[in-house]
Amino acid sequence: MRVLLVEDDDTLRQTLVQALAANGYHVDPVGDGLAAELALSTTDYGLVVLDLGLPGLDGLEVLRRLRLRRNRTPVLVLTARSGLDERVGGLKAGADDYLVKPFALPELEARIEALRRRANGGSSHLVHGALEVDVDQHVATMDGVRIDLTRRELAILAALILRAGQVVVKRRLAQQIGSWEDEVSIGTVEVYIHRLRKRLAPFGIEIKTIHGLGYLLEAHDAG
Repeated sequence: MRVLLVEDDDTLRQTLVQALAANGYHVDPVGDGLAAELALSTTDYGLVVLDLGLPGLDGLEVLRRLRLRRNRTPVLVLTARSGLDERVGGLKAGADDYLVKPFALPELEARIEALRRRANGGSSHLVHGALEVDVDQHVATMDGVRIDLTRRELAILAALILRAGQVVVKRRLAQQIGSWEDEVSIGTVEVYIHRLRKRLAPFGIEIKTIHGLGYLLEAHDAG
């Protein structure tokens, strides 16, 4: 999952980038509100970790603008503002959760996992016919047989399962598995799709190409 991290403290931002990357997230770090606004206007994210006390544009205003665009990306607010009014204000502006500084990294990681599961319908275990994906454990199986997939291949597969029956555009897949420091091209997504098709074809599950748009995951009835 691709995460936007908005934190103006350089040391804390770098620490959080390392911690999130170690947990398999693709992180885009920015240090001010204007950069956050630009990133959210041009890129699809699975989650936003947002500090409130930002230069350029206050975090609450970044959040308000995001929600005014009807963007429902989960947002975890980080702030040194521990007062009740500040917390209520953040939640009213559209935050999904609130964490007061200083905090322990395990708590941050647990809250991020909870938000991700909520966005996925409350479960990290995805099922589509004979295909099962455990997002937390990074494991995919077909009829109980484990499929050897890279993290990026697994992430693409999970994205397709979550939107089974809907077209997922290539650009969205590229954004979800990449970051600014490690951009993923449309051609790379096509390579991953080719590999996934070879893995899934014997089990009757097909990834269709919808020309000019993207990919559609369908399950075929063995009967």
